[in-house]
Amino acid sequence: MARVQFDHVYKSFNKVEVVHDINMDVADKEFLVLVGPSGCGKSTCLRMIAGLEDVTSGEIWIGDKVVNNVDPKDRDIAMVFQNYALYPHMTVYDNMAFGLKLRHIPSQDIKKRVEDAADILGLEKLLKRRPKELSGGQRQRVALGRALVRSAQVFLLDEPLSNLDAKLRVQTRAEISKIHQRVQTTFVYVTHDQTEAMTMGTRIAVLNGGLIQQIGAPQELYDHPTNLFVAGFIGSPAMNFFDDVKVVTDGDSTKIIMGDTGQVEVPPLYVHSARDAAGKKLILGIRPEHLADMSLLSEAERASSSMSAPIEVVEHLGSELLVYMTVQGKQMVARIDPRSKASIGQTINLHIDTEHIHLFDTDTGLALF
Repeated sequence: MARVQFDHVYKSFNKVEVVHDINMDVADKEFLVLVGPSGCGKSTCLRMIAGLEDVTSGEIWIGDKVVNNVDPKDRDIAMVFQNYALYPHMTVYDNMAFGLKLRHIPSQDIKKRVEDAADILGLEKLLKRRPKELSGGQRQRVALGRALVRSAQVFLLDEPLSNLDAKLRVQTRAEISKIHQRVQTTFVYVTHDQTEAMTMGTRIAVLNGGLIQQIGAPQELYDHPTNLFVAGFIGSPAMNFFDDVKVVTDGDSTKIIMGDTGQVEVPPLYVHSARDAAGKKLILGIRPEHLADMSLLSEAERASSSMSAPIEVVEHLGSELLVYMTVQGKQMVARIDPRSKASIGQTINLHIDTEHIHLFDTDTGLALF
């Protein structure tokens, strides 16, 4: 097993820099997810680990070895691609065994490795079939099996679930997490889907524009995003943002005023930071689940922190309601109790959970709390 390190890594294509000064340390046996929008550089980072792209400057380490000039076949990595890359004329068994045969592994060892991987992935009854006889989910498991039999130091997975339907995505991401726990190998996983990132990674690296925006545990990124981009990218539905809010202090009370929409009483934990920000251009962030229908709360639960807006769309999801509104020219959403009588056209009064508010500097995009 091995750790993977990026030391001041840059990558350019035709003088266009697509990865900027990446410094990252993936611990041995860790499951790190690289997440970000299309074109952010995450797949390029993965391909540089694999040796499929050259590093323009900086160093990439696998274990105790710099691998910049090491051929892909000698890096002891296994890669799972988005499009499965299976040989259509070969059986499942032969697809999984092919790489081992090229390395002249004894046939009995190959048989044991393939059968063990098939057992882990539930492919035992499919070993004689060809790819065209398999479903999309089964093909993806074969691609995973081909990587598993390698017993490599590092597993690299490049958007492996993007071709699957929603139900299969959920099932397969659970299988991949189980595989990681079972084989105890370093995983680096690329996706643009933040739900995959949150549910699978022990840590997440959020990229945008070729730069790492934040690295941390999933809950850390969710609760304490370092800037506006991470706050808006992590979470589904996304965080609501309110522009041009003002911090107002009146005696012991410090409030964030949201124009005519509402106001937030700043909790003691954040008062000092809020007062320091008075006079700056600010953006308030509130996640949908931190808004509640005021009509369902007792008088004791209600506080001065509230907002109101006319409802445009209501989605009934059984366990919750998603209520959509337009505030300050932007769509916002509240995730509220399904007992709410919220309906299209009415104005809803929402209580704001002040313990979970976020404040950002408009000019820098950085989180103040």
